[in-house]
Amino acid sequence: MPPKRVKLERRKFRTVKIFTVGSKSFVTSFQLAGIPGKISESPQNALEEIKTLTDDSDVGLVLVSDDITESISDELTALRAEKSTLVFALPATGSEKTEVDYRVMLKKILGV
Repeated sequence: MPPKRVKLERRKFRTVKIFTVGSKSFVTSFQLAGIPGKISESPQNALEEIKTLTDDSDVGLVLVSDDITESISDELTALRAEKSTLVFALPATGSEKTEVDYRVMLKKILGV
């Protein structure tokens, strides 16, 4: 019996950009690694920057300092539910360790 032939599909992958949003020290630390960012000291300005970045189809990941995300977490959860861009909060310089309940976050995003 001859070997079975399998048709291989070529998948096209697209390159996406990463951006940071946060304080000057947060953004600068990522810029040293080659990741561009937007400096924003207030949560509302950061939210506007994040909305602008998630509207860009070339942006795949937005890293935000957690000290800014505390007061806009509900808006970010709603944004995560409607956009395909990942918005991820990372600890800012000198911030305290906090627990994140991802189960609750997923329920909010999924509307469960």
